[in-house]
Order: sequence, then structure tokens, then C-alpha cells
Amino acid sequence: MQTRKELGDVLVDEGLVSQAQLDFAEAEEAKTGKSAWKVLLERELVTERDLLRARAAQIGMRYVDLSQPLPSPQAASLVPEDVARRQLAIAVDVKDGVLTLAMADPRNHLAVGEVAQLTGMQVEPAVAYRQDLVETLDQFYGDSPQQAPQAAVQPPAPEKTRPAPAEAPSNPPETPDGMMSEDELLSPASAPSNGAAAEANGGPAAPGHAVQSFGPDDLPAMIEAAGQAPEAEPESDNEKEPNLADFLLAVLERKGSDLHLTAGLPPMIRLDGEIQAVEGYRRLMPKDLQEILYSMLTQKQRESFEEHLELDVSYSLPGKARFRVNVFQQRDAMGSVMRLIPYEIKTTEQLGLPPAVQEFANMRRGLVLVTGITGSGKSTTLAALVDYINSHRADHIMTVQDPIEFLHQHKRSVVNQREVGTDTYGFAEALKRVLRQDPDVILVGEMRDLETISTALTAAETGHLVFGTLHTQDAPQSVDRVIDVFPPHQQQQIRVQLAGTIAGVVSQQLIPLAAGKGRAVAAEVLVATPAVRNLVREGKTHQIYTSMQAGGKFGMQVMDQHLAELVKKGTVTYEMALERCHKTEEFNRLAGRG
Repeated sequence: MQTRKELGDVLVDEGLVSQAQLDFAEAEEAKTGKSAWKVLLERELVTERDLLRARAAQIGMRYVDLSQPLPSPQAASLVPEDVARRQLAIAVDVKDGVLTLAMADPRNHLAVGEVAQLTGMQVEPAVAYRQDLVETLDQFYGDSPQQAPQAAVQPPAPEKTRPAPAEAPSNPPETPDGMMSEDELLSPASAPSNGAAAEANGGPAAPGHAVQSFGPDDLPAMIEAAGQAPEAEPESDNEKEPNLADFLLAVLERKGSDLHLTAGLPPMIRLDGEIQAVEGYRRLMPKDLQEILYSMLTQKQRESFEEHLELDVSYSLPGKARFRVNVFQQRDAMGSVMRLIPYEIKTTEQLGLPPAVQEFANMRRGLVLVTGITGSGKSTTLAALVDYINSHRADHIMTVQDPIEFLHQHKRSVVNQREVGTDTYGFAEALKRVLRQDPDVILVGEMRDLETISTALTAAETGHLVFGTLHTQDAPQSVDRVIDVFPPHQQQQIRVQLAGTIAGVVSQQLIPLAAGKGRAVAAEVLVATPAVRNLVREGKTHQIYTSMQAGGKFGMQVMDQHLAELVKKGTVTYEMALERCHKTEEFNRLAGRG
């Protein structure tokens, strides 16, 4: 009953019915057992669209009015026709990398996942009136192949329009007890000026779709498509209430890598590169997310998030794992992605990295870059290198990260870890101070801006071993990225400085195992031999690839060589490796498929 009252409140708040009309409808419900919203619908005081719009507002979901022009036809073009028709969904806009998908059933997680995979974007489900959606699909893509002959297609029944408000009589008749009569109370004349009227319900489905228009008796199913029906129980008696600790434990138990929390979806886990729903939990609403995420933040962190609408922090499950957490705002709701950072730090050998990678940890000075796309395991590789030094040398290791991921205990070395935003204001500022803190080894979590890169080069040049990361896809590109950050008039000077300081580059990516569970690392390794240093100094980075191909005896290898090796060992499939290789012909030759 509480849910129905809430829906009624939304209808009143939106000006779709008056409070008096709602009170009467609820009285009718108590007297006859007929739902209050059905009373309003049958009296032609609300339309099906009104109810759907109100229900969407009630559960915090966007309603898309497809009787109006598409907000962005370009967005609609991102979804193939067969997918849109099969899933009964259409993309309506893209904002900040988030695609809004108008759906007849926004609980269809398979459709959301399919569109996310096809577009490479985060997908936010929204709800649309089913018949509007069917007609929009046919208008946008053209009549479907299953269309009946034209002569057999009848034009849809025209939609009834809201009657113009009648002018209220100056002295309305009263009932004996002084109250307005039932007919007057429920007449359009007594409704708000923007109140609802009837919808056409009996028109045929749009051509090519086995979809029927909704009538009053079908409305529960239509509202159910937007969430829990007003007179329904929760979706499942077995569904558990949202709990952050349970979500994070699910990531651990399933050996996932990331937890995604988004309004309108249940908690999602990235497992072996694919996002899957955590079974047993209902969809998360904006209020759920605010309660869950604020519970893990300090007051200072909450204030920072409210000011910047972005926040990077770390969070621990005591004795089990740490998570790198990003909290963000999207469509007036909070969202978060939490990356699992295990307590255990694996060795480079356990990670499957080439032996040459560990040799970088034996160096005393120079710049070592670990590169790759987001989620390619850069932090894990760096943690392995730092832990090796920590276990074998009596050094002072300083790390600057945003946030701190792997925690290093003091073994043979002294390890100090600083977190941007908590322990220091920024990478560049921290690096300047680090040089005064007697370090032997410095780890820079991100090298993105000129000042940070310049300071890192200076640190390597002055006798420190510096590890850093870049979001580049191969070793030659990494060299160019460092140089290109600087103004043209400085680039020759930087080439000389980089040639003298660079020790090596590790570029990596993760590939699903052929066995089906887990992922293998494929790595490209550049070792700074005298020949490589000359190429950097002379601006001939395009020739570095050839040196790497021929530099096997120095521990060098290109990505395609390692991919071919993994295929020959049966670690990954040929098809997966082919998708990720740099040069197809070269890879096929190395893999014995040429």
C-alpha cells in the first residue's frame, strides 16, 4: 500500500492529478479492491505514459518521451539495427562517455551488456513507452523485413487528446453533505490544467513487431518493465539488501578484478575481462549508492567529492584485500568502480613476465617505464619490481601514487608510500620533495604532465632508479610520448637527457587464457643498449622496433613475438592473440600461421 501511495504522490507532485482525485481513487481502492492508479486510468484522468513517467520518477530512472524527436540520431546509429529490434531498445544520447539506452524493459541486463560491449561505452538504461519505442525503431531504421503487405496494415488509431479544461461553474452543485459529487470530483474540469486524459489502447502493433499496444489490464506489466510494479512484492524474496562488504567479498570469491556500482543495475563484477551481474541482488537506486559510498568515506573525503564530483581513494577489507576506488557523479546519481588490489604481491616469474623485466630491479640508476592501457596490470608489475628490491637490497624506496594500491612492508629496505590528495598535493610537488628525502628508488604512479616527467628525468639523471607509468601501447611510442610533452624548442635537449637516463620500457597487455579462466600477460621489452640510446638521441625512434626484434640476446622482444610464444604454448588462443597483435603478417609468421 505504501508503494501505491508513493506513486500517487508523484502523480500529484507532477501536476497530473489533484490531491482530491487521488484521495477519491484510494477510497475507491479500499472499497472495490481496484488499484487506485487503475481507477485514475479508467476515468481518463491519467494516461499510460503519465503512469510510466511517474513510475520512472519514483524509482529514480530517466523516462524518454519517444513521441518527440530523438535527442541524438547520431547516438541511435551506434547500435546496430538487429540489436535494437531484438532488444527493443534505442540509444538516445551520449554524454561524458555514457550512452543512454531507452528500453521497454530497463531490467534487461543482457541488452545493457550487449550494447556496452558493442559500443565500448558505459550504458545507462532508461525507460520508454513500448509503442512509442516500436514506432521510433521503424521510423529510424525503416520498416522491418517482417512487415505485412501494405494493404493489410491499418493506420494506427489516433491518440485521444486531453480535453480542454472546462470552465468550472460559478456555483457548483453540492451533495447533501456539502461535498462535490463523485462525477465532479473526477471530471477533467476539476483536474489540474496539465492533467491527464485517455490514451488509445486498441491500435495495431507497428509493422514487423510482435508487440501489442497496452490496455488498462496490461498496465501492471508495462509498469513492471520500469521496475517493481506498484502492487507487486519485491522482485525476489531471496534478493539481499545492498551491502558493500558483501559486494567486495563477491569480487574476491569469484576472482574478479573490478566492482562496478551504477544506478539502475545490480552490482556488476568484471571477471576475465567481461562484466557480469552479481546474482541475488536487486538493482541499485541512487539512494542506495549514496548510502553505500558515503559509508566508506571520511568526512573530508565526502566534502572533497561534493566539491569536485570526482574522488580517488583506497579502501580495505581488513586481512583480505585492498581496493582502488574511484567515485564519480553521473546523471544526478553517484557511481563507483573499485579495482581489486590483492595483499599478496607476486613475483615477476609468477606473473609470467620475461626474465629481462626483473633485471630492471637490479639496476641502481635510470628510468624504467611500465606502459599499457588502463587495466593492463601496470601497477601489479611495478609492485613486483619494488618488492624484489625490498627483499634483496637495503635501500630507501619512496612511492608517490594516486591512490596507494599495493602496501609494501619494510623488509630489507625502508619503504615510504605517499598518496596524492592525502599525503601530498600532487605528483610534481611530491617528486621535488622526494629528491630531498635521501631516496635510492622512486616510484611515480602517473607521469602525465611536463613538470612530473621533467622531475622524473632529473631524478634518474642524478643517480636514482625511477619507475613510472604511461598509457602508451608500445615501447617506441613511450619514448615519443616523453619527448612530445615538451615544447619543440626543448625536444632535442630532452632527447639527449632521455638517451642518457632511460634504462628500459615494458609495454604489456592482458589476454584471456585459452582454458577460460584468468588472463595471461603479454609483454614487449625494450632494453636501453648503446644502439638504442643513439636512436633516441638522434630522433630515430621509428627504428627502435627493428632493434627490439633483433635484440633477443639482450632480453628484448616485441609484442608479436611474445604473443606468438603464448599461442605456441597453448596459453592463449590464436584468435585472441591475433586481435591484439601489432603487425598481422609478422605475427602469423611467428605463430606458424603464415
